[in-house]
Amino acid sequence: MAITVVGSIALDSIETPFEKKQNILGGSASFFSVASSYLTDVNVIAVVGNDFDDKYIDLLKSKSINVDNIIKKHGKTFHWEGKYDYDMSDPQTLNTELGVFLDFKPSVPHIFKNDALFLANIDPDIQLEVLEQMLSPKLIVLDTMNFWIEKKKDKLLEVIKKSDIFIINESEARLLTEEASIFSAAKKIFTYGAKIIVLKRGSYGATLFTDKMFFMVPAYPLENIIDPTGAGDSFAGGFLGYIDNTGDLSDENLKKALVFGNIMASFAVESFSIDKLISIDGDKIKDRFTKFRNMTYFENI
Repeated sequence: MAITVVGSIALDSIETPFEKKQNILGGSASFFSVASSYLTDVNVIAVVGNDFDDKYIDLLKSKSINVDNIIKKHGKTFHWEGKYDYDMSDPQTLNTELGVFLDFKPSVPHIFKNDALFLANIDPDIQLEVLEQMLSPKLIVLDTMNFWIEKKKDKLLEVIKKSDIFIINESEARLLTEEASIFSAAKKIFTYGAKIIVLKRGSYGATLFTDKMFFMVPAYPLENIIDPTGAGDSFAGGFLGYIDNTGDLSDENLKKALVFGNIMASFAVESFSIDKLISIDGDKIKDRFTKFRNMTYFENI
């Protein structure tokens, strides 16, 4: 069992109403890989600049994540600067510098070409190039973002058609489909060729759609939210990590995977960067999973 993730590794500068951090580890591949690492082997394909501190590579290594294909190039690492207000939901982007990520040309080693594949929210053209390099991936999971929906919708639709699971947040789903209801949006996304759809809904949790059912879970309740930047990618890491670990795509197992994704996202938002995610263990994850089940379980009337 293994997952290969193709995505960004970034240096983030983040301001919240309570604190400000400069040049901390971020990026979709960082959060996803750490969240997945508790359940399965993870291989990262990404690019960083020569300003990237090797201590961050060592952090990923400490979770037994394969970092051999994180390529360091001359130039600056992708940098994102954002600011949150008190509702901590939708950040204001203050600055984006793509750096070496602008010329990212991922190469998939032969040994990874049959792995489960997570295509993080990168350029759909790059996602298609990665898919062309794969042989028989166990599972193809896709994420995207508003920018690509607006700029490269046709290419994105090509990737959706080739994917097994499409993960998208609520506002992106509405933008993609031009539908107000998440149920209408999911129905239309199925016509694009998606087989399984996961809607990330932030503080409202997540919703899973298959051709037979839908399933909704709330977010895990937290007293303190420090930084929600990596929540979506941590959710995806927990969700796909659970599926890869169990090898089970039944509706009942997908429900458990959805909860596991929520649990990993809840840890991610309790710190800046991957600090909390990297400090937990299996017992803490299981304890939170059990608490979540107890909070949401009730007998039939």
